[in-house]
Amino acid sequence: MDNKNLDFLSKISDILTHDIDTLGLSDELKSTLSTFIGIKNLKLYIYDNITNTMRDCLDSWCIIEEDEELYKAFENIKEHDFIINSKAYKLPATISDITLKINSLYMPILKNEKVFGLIELSFEENTAVNMEFLFLMKIVASQVSLKLQNIVLNEQSKINVEFHDSMKNIAKIIETQYELNYIVPIIGEMLDRFITDHLIYVFLKQDNEFKLVWPKACKDERIYDILTQLTPETEYLLTNNDKIGAFPLISEEGEITGCIVARSTLDVLSKRDISYLEQLTRQSAITINRANSYSKILQYATIDALTNLNNRRQFELRLGQEIATTKRQKNSLCAMMIDIDFFKKVNDTYGHASGDAVLRGVASIIKSALRESDIPSRYGGEEFAILLPYTHIQEAQIVGERLRKAVEASPIPINDENSDVKSINVTISMGLAEFNNKETGEELFERADKALYEAKESGRNRICVNND
Repeated sequence: MDNKNLDFLSKISDILTHDIDTLGLSDELKSTLSTFIGIKNLKLYIYDNITNTMRDCLDSWCIIEEDEELYKAFENIKEHDFIINSKAYKLPATISDITLKINSLYMPILKNEKVFGLIELSFEENTAVNMEFLFLMKIVASQVSLKLQNIVLNEQSKINVEFHDSMKNIAKIIETQYELNYIVPIIGEMLDRFITDHLIYVFLKQDNEFKLVWPKACKDERIYDILTQLTPETEYLLTNNDKIGAFPLISEEGEITGCIVARSTLDVLSKRDISYLEQLTRQSAITINRANSYSKILQYATIDALTNLNNRRQFELRLGQEIATTKRQKNSLCAMMIDIDFFKKVNDTYGHASGDAVLRGVASIIKSALRESDIPSRYGGEEFAILLPYTHIQEAQIVGERLRKAVEASPIPINDENSDVKSINVTISMGLAEFNNKETGEELFERADKALYEAKESGRNRICVNND
């Protein structure tokens, strides 16, 4: 072997020692090969035994379903060394003087002497190769095979780590949250982040019907059809093309309490995806069942476990009492609704532990900014409701502005060892309304909520008043 060939193999070996992904590997190989021969393109494919399909290593491991030549080459190369210009060849025992004009070349990617993928090369027009080049490429294919095995293994290890993190995070939610309207969207987001190739929908069963809880809309009627077929004995259901899977949430009593649905217009659900989804659904069901049980226990409690403010049930009791007192004594009463601005972004960026710290921090600022006679409550999620007895709307605006400025000026400490940040700054939006003696407590807070919506729509970090 001459010095040119040895230099070429040395450069290939250097590439394969780098910490590199499949896209970087392809680019480096193509660049090095281009200095040696007229090459147009280089692609890498791995055969997925679970779905019996070829996957494009350079395009997010996407399944390639309609490429007859590729699948034919994969079958033919099992008994040969190369596919050259769509024809299979075995190398002779010794190098001969034969020269071939070449347009395309497939080389096997081997694992334990079995073909588990292909390297595809396309060449510039009128490119010719000799036997020495083919022997050289056989060595290259062998080296690349080892590198790709490591890359695929690392990718799988990464997925497994992410899977166990998702399981752990879903289990941890119940430590600080028990409201289904709050925890189910968090579970949906975690599943969506992990099962990236499929859209995730979370349904809960209410009044004997499946209600979509996350995300906000589902327009695929096939999903609603498959939900009607679920029974408590169902492990999971797939549509005929295996692109939609329904995984029921089962209670401790063996009843269906909801369903997680994975849907794709491209990839089928592989056996691996199904296995992950089954386990994630079981963990989600456990968390939701605990939340239901915890909620029943706490329905007689008065304090929100996370913020130490009144919980929503206690707030509703106090609202009825204050409305009755205000009517009897003909006093003034104001309602305040507060929402933490861009709270979802806090959760997505810093994690839910940091989100809980923000909720606690804002609750603490609210308590410190109010009078003893005021009644602050956690209304749900990142919303707070406050009753201000003996207060006119002008006074409520002063209190609200003092509170808004206090939150804006106070970095909230994040005592989370897994977080890179020590504190987070947030702002709040606020809606105010004054009781008019003709409305119910619910109507009063509906007006405050409308004012809150206006504050958020008009730019956030501000106060709006409903004077209707």
